Amino acid sequence: MAEPGVLVRRIEQSTPADREREVDGLRAFAILGVVLGHWIVTGVSAGADHWRTDSPLRRLPDFAPATWLLQPLAVFFLVGGYVGARSYAHARSHRAWARRRMIRLGRPIAALLAVWTVLMALLADFVPGDTLHTLGKLVLSPLWFVLVYAGLTLLTPLVVRLGRAGPPLALAVVAAVDLTRFAADGPAALGWVNVLAGWLVPYSLGVLWAGPHRARIERLGGPLLVAGALGCAALIRWCGYPVSMVGVPGQAISNLNPPTLAAVAFGLAQCGLALLVRAPLRRALSRHPRTWAAVALVNLSAMTVFLWHQSAMLATTAVGIALGGLPGLGTAPDGLPWVAARIGWMPVFAAVLLVLWTVFHRWETAGGRSRSS
Repeated sequence: MAEPGVLVRRIEQSTPADREREVDGLRAFAILGVVLGHWIVTGVSAGADHWRTDSPLRRLPDFAPATWLLQPLAVFFLVGGYVGARSYAHARSHRAWARRRMIRLGRPIAALLAVWTVLMALLADFVPGDTLHTLGKLVLSPLWFVLVYAGLTLLTPLVVRLGRAGPPLALAVVAAVDLTRFAADGPAALGWVNVLAGWLVPYSLGVLWAGPHRARIERLGGPLLVAGALGCAALIRWCGYPVSMVGVPGQAISNLNPPTLAAVAFGLAQCGLALLVRAPLRRALSRHPRTWAAVALVNLSAMTVFLWHQSAMLATTAVGIALGGLPGLGTAPDGLPWVAARIGWMPVFAAVLLVLWTVFHRWETAGGRSRSS
C-alpha cells in the first residue's frame, strides 16, 4: 500500500478538474453519519440465554433530539438521485445502464451474504438460535436501505420524466398514507408504501438538481431548510409524531420504519442544508487534499463501508462479551455512562471496519467506476 502522502497526491492528481467534490462530500457524510448513528444507538448484550439488542434511547428519551444528527439518509438519497440522473443522461441503453448499476450494488451484497451464510452454518451447532437471529437481524438490517436505493435507481427514467411533479407527488403519497393510518385508523401495513414514497421525495429532488432546473433547485436550499424544519416541528408538537428520527424499542410509532411525514419533512430540511453548504464544501475539499482523499476513498466503496459496519461492531462486541462485558461493549445500554463508553469504542469499531474494508472493497470496485457514479 502506498504511503499516505503519496496516496493523497495520487488521488489529488487523478481527480478531474470538473469533479463535483461537494457531491462526494455529501455522500460520504451521509454514509458515515448512518454508520456512527448505528454504532451509538445499537447495544448488544448477553442475556440469560442469548444475545439481545436494545437502544440507549429507550432509557434516555430526553436525548431523542440527538437522533437529528444521526439520521442523514435523506442526504444520501438526494445525492443518489443526482448521480443516478447524471449517469442515466449519458447512457446509450437503459438496460445496459441499469445492469451496470445493479451489478455494482449486488457484488458487495453477495460478498456479505456469502461470508455470513458460512459463519451462520459454522455457529449453528454452538450458538443458541435466538442469538443467531440477533446476529442475522443486525447484519442484514442494512440491506433494506440498499434494496430501496436499488429500486429507486431502477425508477430513475420514470422520475426524470416526472420532472418537477416528482417531489410533490411523492410527498402527497406519504401524507395520504399517514392520514389514512393515523387519522382514519387504517391498516398499519399501508405504511410500507412510504418505504418507497418517502425516500422518493429526496431522490426525485436530486434528479431535479441534476437537470435543467438545477439553478432553481439550488436556490431552494434556504426555503427547504426552513419549511422542512418547521413542518417537522409542527408534526411533532401537534400531531403526535415521535421526536426521535430513528426507531426506539417499545415506541408505538417509528419515524423511520416505515418513514413518516415527519421523517420526510426532516429529510427536506436536511436536503435544504445540503444545498446551502455545497459551495463552501466544494471549496474546502479543493483546498484540503487530505480531506478530499478520505472522501474519495469512502465514495469509492461506500456500500462496502455501509454493509460491513454492523459486522465490525458485532466482532468487537463478541470480544467484550467473551471478557464478561465491558462498559459500552457487551453490556445493556442503560444510561449516559454507557453512551460515553460506547463513543470511546468508536476508534476500535473503525479499525475493525478498516480491516473488513481492506478484504472486501474489491468486490465493489472491481471493474472501476465512471466519473459520474
